[in-house]
Amino acid sequence: MSVTISSELLQRLVAEAAASPDAEVCGLLFGAAERIEMAEVCTNVAANPARAFEINPVDLFAAHRRAWAGGLAVIGHYHSHPSGLPVPSPRDAAQAMGDGAVWVILGGGVARAWRSTDVGAFVEEAIEVVG
Repeated sequence: MSVTISSELLQRLVAEAAASPDAEVCGLLFGAAERIEMAEVCTNVAANPARAFEINPVDLFAAHRRAWAGGLAVIGHYHSHPSGLPVPSPRDAAQAMGDGAVWVILGGGVARAWRSTDVGAFVEEAIEVVG
């Protein structure tokens, strides 16, 4: 499988991660199962944002409320690994719910997409860049 994203949006996410070399950035992804249409920056409220991410619950609930009111669906989230590779860490795996959510992980100037297929497990998705 693959996930589609615009070149402009992908470049914005990569630049956001590069601009934060000391802390993980994070945000929500919106669209459809195989298409990322929008991304929204969220506050990382993790106790140690240099090594972990936790999306601010206020941001998360607001996004779901908008979706329930007819807005774009929340299909996953993104975060960066400032000093690592864009692959799921053991901490990421511990948070994977097996719900089909898309995880875009940024690191080393690149992005890779993963889908949570089972509790604690991911499958890599090809990123198809359009426009």
